Amino acid sequence: MSGFDFEGELARLPEKPGVYIMHSEDNTVIYVGKAKILKNRVRQYFRNNSGHTPKVRAMVSKVAYFEYIITDSEIEALVLECNLIKKYRPKYNILLKDDKQYPYIKVTVNQPYPKLMMTRTLRDDGARYFGPYSGGGTVKNVIGLARSIFKPPTCTRKFPEDIGKGRPCLNYHIKTCFAPCTGRVSQEEYRNVFFAICDFLSGNHKKLLDDLTQQMKDASAKMEYERAADLRDKINAIQRLDEKQKIVNSEHISDLDIIAAAITGDNAFCEVFFVRAGKMMGRENFQLTGASSTPKEEIMSDFLKQFYENAQYIPPEILTDCKASDADVIQDWLCESRGKKVVIHAPVRGEKKKIVDMVLKNAQTAAENYLVSQQRDYQKKNVLYDLAKAAGLSGPPVYIEAYDISNTAGENNVGSMVVFKNGKPARSRYRSFDIKSFEGANDLKAMQEVLYRRFKHAYDEQAQVDEGKLEPEKAKFLPFPDLILIDGGSLHLAAAQEMLDMMSLEIPAFGMVKNDKHRTRALVSKDGELELSPTGSVFKLITSIQDEAHRSAITHHRNKRTKAIKSSELDKIDGVGEKKRAALLKHFKSIKAIAEAGKDELLKVGIDKRTADNIIKYFNGK
Repeated sequence: MSGFDFEGELARLPEKPGVYIMHSEDNTVIYVGKAKILKNRVRQYFRNNSGHTPKVRAMVSKVAYFEYIITDSEIEALVLECNLIKKYRPKYNILLKDDKQYPYIKVTVNQPYPKLMMTRTLRDDGARYFGPYSGGGTVKNVIGLARSIFKPPTCTRKFPEDIGKGRPCLNYHIKTCFAPCTGRVSQEEYRNVFFAICDFLSGNHKKLLDDLTQQMKDASAKMEYERAADLRDKINAIQRLDEKQKIVNSEHISDLDIIAAAITGDNAFCEVFFVRAGKMMGRENFQLTGASSTPKEEIMSDFLKQFYENAQYIPPEILTDCKASDADVIQDWLCESRGKKVVIHAPVRGEKKKIVDMVLKNAQTAAENYLVSQQRDYQKKNVLYDLAKAAGLSGPPVYIEAYDISNTAGENNVGSMVVFKNGKPARSRYRSFDIKSFEGANDLKAMQEVLYRRFKHAYDEQAQVDEGKLEPEKAKFLPFPDLILIDGGSLHLAAAQEMLDMMSLEIPAFGMVKNDKHRTRALVSKDGELELSPTGSVFKLITSIQDEAHRSAITHHRNKRTKAIKSSELDKIDGVGEKKRAALLKHFKSIKAIAEAGKDELLKVGIDKRTADNIIKYFNGK
């Protein structure tokens, strides 16, 4: 905003709490902050800046204008600050690294028949959410543990519509599901299982164990011995889990979160340990960006605000390895959110200090591991420079695509494309192709078809991007690669080069030659082989790319062959043609599921009664 009157606006700042928003010349929000007294806080930025950190000085130099929002209290300012940071993700704020990546566990207790699932979106829909967790792998482990103990249904059947329809699936027979589909489980019993799962995920094991123990006694009194035995098994599983968890002097410590931060360069790593009922229930590690030259107290403050903004559970006590700036305001805010007292404390001695030190060591380990990974990335970039030099490229190839063909005696012919970005596999960009233009074994023609289809898609997408019909980040075949590697020698390379020339593509291409033991030996160009040291980093990179291309092609080929076998099994049944076969496989996913399906289930897919009888008769006969 040209002509912004800094002196006049600074003079007019009110002596009230609120939020201030810094904008750059192009109207981008570059910083959001809160203040107890706006006038005092904002003026500090534009007065003598000798005491500012390099990061603050850089931010101030980019400010073209600022605006502010007055609030009734500092707590309201803190809440508004959190919302605006989440909305704008300003460059100079300390940010949880892409907070959208953190998943939650969702239990849909708002529905008559709840489900357990992973989600990355929090909604005010009445469901129970647990998290955030640092990654999908952690969530899957926790969900897997809950399923192993409580055995909720994991099939695609809908309740109550599918109750009593068809036979129970394999999960019931191997005792990994309590099978509500049989109709022997009431809605109340069904819901109680999911309420127990919520208690389990909350770490409230004492209440859960008390409830399960009472249910077991009631079942025994009613001589429901099978149900009592199942409840006993659940109690034993939870007790074994408790025994494995680190005990934290439960006489003095009940529910608390322990947080420590370690800083390296522009990144901070915050480790959070969750203690519930005196037992260590889990831990998560979070990365923040923009931490360079920022006091640790401010980093801790920013983490607390961003982490607890969407937290589903706030413990009565939070331990930190340093006193957070604005700790008192954050504490009051959390008290309001929880509806009960919350204490934020940085212990300096005693048992709690020892626990915090343990968490800090974990945070420091995460920071060290990050530095090691950064070093590896640096080495991979050097490998790309070495590859460019060896192959005569104009620069290091950021995107490398490798292609391989796979078939069995000419049948189930497929091609694969794997992509390496900055020397690492970019699996979301992998593509597979079923060969359609011919039948039989001809790797050269198959390679040409794959390349033609791949780059035809790229040309079409580029045209849509140029016309404004497609956003570049949503394209599936863009950008074009910097280097193409073909699995095979001179003949394979020549066939690939012929197709690239036909499509007017000037992309460097090389063949990956194997030795008699089917291992990578060298790169081949149209001018001959390139000698690579078998112990060098470039050779190792080429080997990993060739192995990945081969693995991808073999995997796709096996999947296609398996599908063909499934199709041939259904072809033996009278009345099952191409359309019905496709409908059955799409709905049931496997031959085994089709074999176990009842007549009503088959009819729902669109199978007529006569064919359904034939299917049941065929599999019963087998």
